Amino acid sequence: MNITKYAHACLVVDEQGQKIVIDPGGFTPAFGDIQNIVAVVITHAHGDHFNAAHLAAIAEANPTVQVFSTPEVAAQIDSIPITAVKAAETHTVGPFSLRFFGEQHALIHESIPRIQNIGVMVNDTLYYPGDSFTTPGDARVGALALPVSAPWMKIGEAIDFLQAVQPRLCFATHNAILSESGQAIVDNILSQASAAQNVVYHSLKPGQSLVL
Repeated sequence: MNITKYAHACLVVDEQGQKIVIDPGGFTPAFGDIQNIVAVVITHAHGDHFNAAHLAAIAEANPTVQVFSTPEVAAQIDSIPITAVKAAETHTVGPFSLRFFGEQHALIHESIPRIQNIGVMVNDTLYYPGDSFTTPGDARVGALALPVSAPWMKIGEAIDFLQAVQPRLCFATHNAILSESGQAIVDNILSQASAAQNVVYHSLKPGQSLVL
Protein backbone atom coordinates (compact mmCIF):
# COMPACT_ATOMS: atom_id res chain seq x y z
CA MET A 1 0.00 0.00 0.00
CA ASN A 2 1.35 3.40 -1.04
CA ILE A 3 0.33 6.55 0.85
CA THR A 4 0.99 9.93 -0.75
CA LYS A 5 0.50 13.15 1.19
CA TYR A 6 -0.59 16.23 -0.70
CA ALA A 7 -0.98 19.83 0.50
CA HIS A 8 -2.59 20.31 3.88
CA ALA A 9 -4.82 17.35 4.76
CA CYS A 10 -5.24 15.39 1.52
CA LEU A 11 -4.02 11.80 1.23
CA VAL A 12 -4.09 9.37 -1.70
CA VAL A 13 -3.82 5.67 -0.93
CA ASP A 14 -2.85 3.34 -3.78
CA GLU A 15 -3.29 -0.43 -3.66
CA GLN A 16 -3.00 -2.68 -6.73
CA GLY A 17 -3.29 0.32 -9.05
CA GLN A 18 -6.56 1.53 -7.49
CA LYS A 19 -6.82 4.62 -5.33
CA ILE A 20 -8.71 6.21 -2.47
CA VAL A 21 -8.58 9.99 -2.03
CA ILE A 22 -9.13 11.36 1.46
CA ASP A 23 -10.10 15.01 2.05
CA PRO A 24 -9.35 16.71 -1.29
CA GLY A 25 -10.14 20.16 0.10
CA GLY A 26 -9.69 23.73 -0.96
CA PHE A 27 -6.16 24.03 0.45
CA THR A 28 -5.04 21.23 -1.88
CA PRO A 29 -4.71 22.54 -5.46
CA ALA A 30 -3.69 19.17 -6.92
CA PHE A 31 -3.51 15.58 -5.74
CA GLY A 32 -1.93 13.68 -8.62
CA ASP A 33 -3.49 11.75 -11.47
CA ILE A 34 -7.23 11.46 -10.84
CA GLN A 35 -7.68 8.25 -12.84
CA ASN A 36 -8.44 4.88 -11.18
CA ILE A 37 -10.00 6.42 -8.06
CA VAL A 38 -12.48 3.93 -6.62
CA ALA A 39 -13.43 5.87 -3.48
CA VAL A 40 -13.31 9.28 -1.83
CA VAL A 41 -13.59 9.87 1.92
CA ILE A 42 -14.48 13.34 3.15
CA THR A 43 -14.16 13.56 6.91
CA HIS A 44 -16.22 16.72 7.39
CA ALA A 45 -17.72 19.79 5.75
CA HIS A 46 -14.99 22.40 6.32
CA GLY A 47 -13.62 23.85 3.10
CA ASP A 48 -10.03 22.81 3.73
CA HIS A 49 -11.24 19.18 3.59
CA PHE A 50 -14.24 19.33 1.26
CA ASN A 51 -14.23 21.02 -2.14
CA ALA A 52 -17.19 20.47 -4.47
CA ALA A 53 -15.17 21.22 -7.62
CA HIS A 54 -12.52 18.62 -6.73
CA LEU A 55 -15.24 16.08 -6.03
CA ALA A 56 -16.98 16.80 -9.35
CA ALA A 57 -13.70 16.39 -11.26
CA ILE A 58 -13.04 13.04 -9.59
CA ALA A 59 -16.57 11.82 -10.33
CA GLU A 60 -16.35 12.88 -13.97
CA ALA A 61 -13.09 10.97 -14.43
CA ASN A 62 -14.32 7.97 -12.40
CA PRO A 63 -18.08 7.49 -12.94
CA THR A 64 -18.32 4.52 -10.56
CA VAL A 65 -16.45 6.18 -7.71
CA GLN A 66 -17.98 5.70 -4.25
CA VAL A 67 -17.99 8.69 -1.91
CA PHE A 68 -18.22 8.37 1.88
CA SER A 69 -18.79 11.25 4.26
CA THR A 70 -20.94 12.66 7.04
CA PRO A 71 -24.66 13.35 6.62
CA GLU A 72 -23.85 17.09 6.66
CA VAL A 73 -21.63 16.77 3.60
CA ALA A 74 -24.05 14.41 1.83
CA ALA A 75 -26.81 17.01 2.24
CA GLN A 76 -24.74 19.58 0.33
CA ILE A 77 -24.24 17.50 -2.83
CA ASP A 78 -27.12 16.25 -4.96
CA SER A 79 -25.29 15.62 -8.26
CA ILE A 80 -23.08 12.80 -6.93
CA PRO A 81 -24.25 9.87 -4.80
CA ILE A 82 -22.68 10.03 -1.34
CA THR A 83 -22.91 7.33 1.31
CA ALA A 84 -23.43 8.95 4.71
CA VAL A 85 -21.46 6.95 7.27
CA LYS A 86 -21.23 6.82 11.04
CA ALA A 87 -18.93 5.31 13.64
CA ALA A 88 -18.49 1.50 13.62
CA GLU A 89 -19.52 1.10 9.99
CA THR A 90 -17.31 -0.92 7.62
CA HIS A 91 -17.33 -0.73 3.84
CA THR A 92 -15.31 -2.53 1.17
CA VAL A 93 -14.39 -0.88 -2.14
CA GLY A 94 -12.07 -2.68 -4.55
CA PRO A 95 -8.94 -3.72 -2.60
CA PHE A 96 -9.80 -1.39 0.28
CA SER A 97 -11.59 -1.99 3.55
CA LEU A 98 -12.77 1.15 5.35
CA ARG A 99 -13.70 1.38 9.02
CA PHE A 100 -15.15 4.58 10.41
CA PHE A 101 -14.75 6.16 13.85
CA GLY A 102 -16.10 9.12 15.77
CA GLU A 103 -18.91 11.62 15.38
CA GLN A 104 -17.77 15.20 15.98
CA HIS A 105 -15.15 17.73 14.97
CA ALA A 106 -12.75 18.72 17.74
CA LEU A 107 -13.89 21.67 19.84
CA ILE A 108 -12.66 25.05 18.56
CA HIS A 109 -14.48 27.13 21.20
CA GLU A 110 -17.66 26.77 23.24
CA SER A 111 -19.21 29.61 21.19
CA ILE A 112 -18.68 27.77 17.88
CA PRO A 113 -21.09 24.91 17.11
CA ARG A 114 -19.38 21.59 16.50
CA ILE A 115 -19.97 19.83 13.20
CA GLN A 116 -19.90 16.17 12.27
CA ASN A 117 -16.53 14.48 11.63
CA ILE A 118 -15.64 10.91 10.77
CA GLY A 119 -12.23 9.22 11.10
CA VAL A 120 -11.26 6.36 8.79
CA MET A 121 -9.05 3.28 9.02
CA VAL A 122 -7.87 1.96 5.64
CA ASN A 123 -7.02 -1.74 5.32
CA ASP A 124 -6.54 -2.03 9.09
CA THR A 125 -3.28 -0.12 8.63
CA LEU A 126 -3.65 3.63 7.99
CA TYR A 127 -5.68 5.72 10.44
CA TYR A 128 -6.74 9.27 9.60
CA PRO A 129 -8.87 11.05 12.25
CA GLY A 130 -9.96 14.08 10.24
CA ASP A 131 -10.26 17.12 12.50
CA SER A 132 -10.43 15.19 15.74
CA PHE A 133 -8.44 13.23 18.26
CA THR A 134 -10.82 10.27 18.13
CA THR A 135 -8.82 7.09 18.67
CA PRO A 136 -9.55 3.90 16.69
CA GLY A 137 -10.42 1.90 19.78
CA ASP A 138 -8.00 -0.95 20.41
CA ALA A 139 -7.09 -1.33 16.73
CA ARG A 140 -3.38 -1.66 16.01
CA VAL A 141 -2.37 1.23 13.73
CA GLY A 142 0.47 0.81 11.27
CA ALA A 143 0.53 4.43 10.09
CA LEU A 144 -1.11 7.43 11.75
CA ALA A 145 -1.87 10.63 9.82
CA LEU A 146 -1.21 13.03 12.71
CA PRO A 147 -2.79 16.52 12.69
CA VAL A 148 -0.10 18.99 13.72
CA SER A 149 -1.53 22.50 13.41
CA ALA A 150 -5.05 23.94 13.55
CA PRO A 151 -7.24 26.50 15.36
CA TRP A 152 -8.70 23.57 17.32
CA MET A 153 -5.48 22.13 18.72
CA LYS A 154 -2.14 22.67 20.43
CA ILE A 155 0.97 20.57 19.92
CA GLY A 156 0.65 18.91 23.33
CA GLU A 157 -2.67 17.42 22.22
CA ALA A 158 -0.98 15.92 19.16
CA ILE A 159 1.58 14.28 21.47
CA ASP A 160 -1.18 12.95 23.73
CA PHE A 161 -2.99 11.55 20.68
CA LEU A 162 0.19 9.91 19.43
CA GLN A 163 0.71 8.28 22.82
CA ALA A 164 -2.91 7.09 22.91
CA VAL A 165 -2.82 5.51 19.43
CA GLN A 166 0.72 4.06 19.59
CA PRO A 167 1.19 3.56 15.83
CA ARG A 168 4.21 1.94 14.26
CA LEU A 169 4.89 5.18 12.36
CA CYS A 170 3.24 8.56 11.94
CA PHE A 171 3.44 11.48 9.56
CA ALA A 172 2.42 15.12 9.84
CA THR A 173 -0.78 16.30 8.23
CA HIS A 174 -3.13 19.30 8.52
CA ASN A 175 -0.18 21.68 8.25
CA ALA A 176 -0.96 24.28 5.54
CA ILE A 177 -1.20 27.10 8.08
CA LEU A 178 2.38 26.54 9.28
CA SER A 179 5.25 28.65 7.94
CA GLU A 180 8.47 26.90 6.99
CA SER A 181 9.92 27.85 10.37
CA GLY A 182 6.77 26.68 12.15
CA GLN A 183 6.90 23.31 10.42
CA ALA A 184 10.53 22.91 11.49
CA ILE A 185 9.59 23.58 15.13
CA VAL A 186 6.70 21.11 14.96
CA ASP A 187 8.89 18.47 13.31
CA ASN A 188 11.53 18.83 16.01
CA ILE A 189 9.01 18.49 18.85
CA LEU A 190 7.11 15.59 17.31
CA SER A 191 10.17 13.68 16.17
CA GLN A 192 11.43 13.71 19.77
CA ALA A 193 8.02 12.76 21.16
CA SER A 194 7.74 9.95 18.62
CA ALA A 195 11.19 8.59 19.38
CA ALA A 196 10.29 8.48 23.07
CA GLN A 197 7.37 6.20 22.14
CA ASN A 198 9.40 4.08 19.69
CA VAL A 199 7.37 5.53 16.82
CA VAL A 200 8.98 6.54 13.52
CA TYR A 201 8.05 10.13 12.59
CA HIS A 202 7.92 11.43 9.00
CA SER A 203 7.41 14.98 7.74
CA LEU A 204 6.31 14.61 4.12
CA LYS A 205 6.23 17.40 1.58
CA PRO A 206 3.30 17.46 -0.88
CA GLY A 207 3.70 14.58 -3.33
CA GLN A 208 5.98 12.49 -1.11
CA SER A 209 4.96 8.93 -0.28
CA LEU A 210 5.32 6.13 2.22
CA VAL A 211 5.13 2.46 1.27
CA LEU A 212 3.65 0.08 3.83
